[in-house]
Amino acid sequence: MTNTNNKKRLNGVALATSLALVSAASLSLSGCSNMDFLSSDKQAQTAEVVTVDNTITLEQITKDVTYLASDELRGRDNFTNDIGKAADFIAKRFDDVGLTPATGTQLFKQHYKVQRIKPSALTVEINGQVIDEKNLSMATTMTKVSWGNSDKSVNTVTIGEDDNMRQALRKLNNQGGEHLVLLHPKHEKSFKRYQSYFARGLTKLVNQEKQQQGGVIVIALTDISKVHNFTVAGNANVTETTLSNVVGVLPGKSKPEEVVLYSAHYDHLGVMPDVDGQKVSTGKIFNGADDDASGVSAVINLANYFAKLGNNERTLMFATFSAEEIGGFGSRHFSNQLNPDQITAMVNIEMIGKPAKFGEGTVWMTGMERSTLGEQLNQTLAPKNLKVYADPYPKQNLFYRSDNATLARLGVPAHSFSSTQLDKDQHYHQVSDDINSLNLPSMLSVIKMLAVATTPLVDGSVTPSRIDPNKVKRNGLIY
Repeated sequence: MTNTNNKKRLNGVALATSLALVSAASLSLSGCSNMDFLSSDKQAQTAEVVTVDNTITLEQITKDVTYLASDELRGRDNFTNDIGKAADFIAKRFDDVGLTPATGTQLFKQHYKVQRIKPSALTVEINGQVIDEKNLSMATTMTKVSWGNSDKSVNTVTIGEDDNMRQALRKLNNQGGEHLVLLHPKHEKSFKRYQSYFARGLTKLVNQEKQQQGGVIVIALTDISKVHNFTVAGNANVTETTLSNVVGVLPGKSKPEEVVLYSAHYDHLGVMPDVDGQKVSTGKIFNGADDDASGVSAVINLANYFAKLGNNERTLMFATFSAEEIGGFGSRHFSNQLNPDQITAMVNIEMIGKPAKFGEGTVWMTGMERSTLGEQLNQTLAPKNLKVYADPYPKQNLFYRSDNATLARLGVPAHSFSSTQLDKDQHYHQVSDDINSLNLPSMLSVIKMLAVATTPLVDGSVTPSRIDPNKVKRNGLIY
C-alpha cells in the first residue's frame, strides 16, 4: 500500500466516536441438542439479564429476513434503486440496536463506485478470413480495441482440441495484457458459456482498479491454428454507478485496536428478464431469502445481542456488503478502508436459511484448514455437544465464492459460515429462493450457535492464526 492509502485506513480507536452500551451481563447456557440447546431458563431470566434466548428471537429474525426477501425490494439488484431500500433498512436496524457508524461512512453507508464495461462491437479478421460474429467473444477493461500485425504487445494463443480451455484462459486472466485466442471448435459448448458471461460486461472498482493492470481477451472460435496476419477492432460502453456497504461498530473496551468482523452480503440478482428482454413486474423476482438475506439477518441480530451485553473487549464491526454477486467489489472496497492486520477474525455468514446435511441447526465453515479459528470455535462449543463442521463441498471452491476471500488474501483469518446443501439446493439462484423456502427455526439455532461460539473472540480470550496470503489464489486482472 502507498502512503496515501495508509492515511485513509481506519484506526481501531477511530472506528467510532461514541456509543451508549447496555450494562454487561453474564451468558447463561445449558447443554442440549442442536435445536433446543439454548432453551430458556425462565427462573434465571429477568428484564436485566441478557441471554441469546431473549435477545436473538425467532420473531425478530423472521421480521428481518422477510423484509429483505420481500417483493418490495425486487431482488436487491446492484444496478437498480431497489438495493438502496435494503441499505436503508439495514442502516436503520444498526441504529436501532445501538451501533455507531464506522469512520468514513455516512449514516452507516460506505459509498464507492463501480464501472460496468460492456462490449458493443467486435470484428476480427485472421489470415484474410473474417470470423463470424457468432464465433467471437471479448472480455475487456478498455473502451476501444484496435489491433494489427504491427502490435507487438498482442499475444496470440492457440487452444487446441485437447487443451484445457478454462485453465488456459485463467492463465491469461492472471497475466493481464492483450490476447488474441484461437479456440478449436471442439470447445464450442464451453465457448458459448464464456461468450454469454463476457457479453454481460465486466465490473471494476473505480479508482482502485485503475492502479492494477487490466487488459483484453478476444476469443475466436475457429479451426485456424496459426496466425500470419490479423486485424481486430472492438468497442465497449461504460456505465458507472454508486453502491454502498453498510457498516456499524461496537468499540472495544480493553482491546479497541483488535477487530472482530461479522459480515454478509445484501445484494442479489434482481428480476428475471422476460422473453422480450423487458423486466417483469411480479412473479419472477430473485428474492434471495437464503442468499443472503439470511446472513444479513444474522449479522443484525448478532449486533443486537453483543450491543445489549455491552462487554466486548475487542471492537466488533458489523458489515453488510453490496456487489458480492457481481465480483465481491463491496468487500474489496471495504478492505482498502482499514488495516487488515487489525482484524482478528472475519465471520462471514452466507446462506444459513436451510438445514445442513449434518442436521437442523448445524453449520459448516469454508477453509477450516487455513487457520485455527474453526478449532477454537469448536473448543468453545464442545461442552454443549455442538460443533462447526468443515466444508463438505471442497470441490465447489466455496472458500473463494464469497466475501471472505477478499480479506483472506490480506492474511485475515476470514471464513464463510453456511448451512446450504449446495449440491441439492434447487432454490440456489432461482426465483423460488423466497421466504417460504427457509427453515427459520434451524436458522435461529445457527445464529445462536455463532453467538456462543464466537464469544471468546469477542472477549479477547482467543486469537486465531493468520491465513497465509501466499496460499490464497489472486483475483484475475481482466475478468
